[in-house]
Amino acid sequence: MAKAPTVIGVLTEPPAPTWWKVNRHKVFGVTGLLIGYMVGAHLHGAPEQQSDQPRPGHTTPAPATPGERRTHTAHGLAA
Repeated sequence: MAKAPTVIGVLTEPPAPTWWKVNRHKVFGVTGLLIGYMVGAHLHGAPEQQSDQPRPGHTTPAPATPGERRTHTAHGLAA
């Protein structure tokens, strides 16, 4: 005759997770977005200084070698 089955363990259903465990990723996400918005909207860099003189549109590069250098002008060569 067959042996009776032996009980090895008892399976139980785990308790339902708490509200915090279910929704904490949403809370952290919304909090991070709010903090990021506040930092981005309210944290300003150094204010730009306004001068009366206009700034040049571009600058010329420095000479490659130090010393005297001849430049071309509208009227010919300058010393």
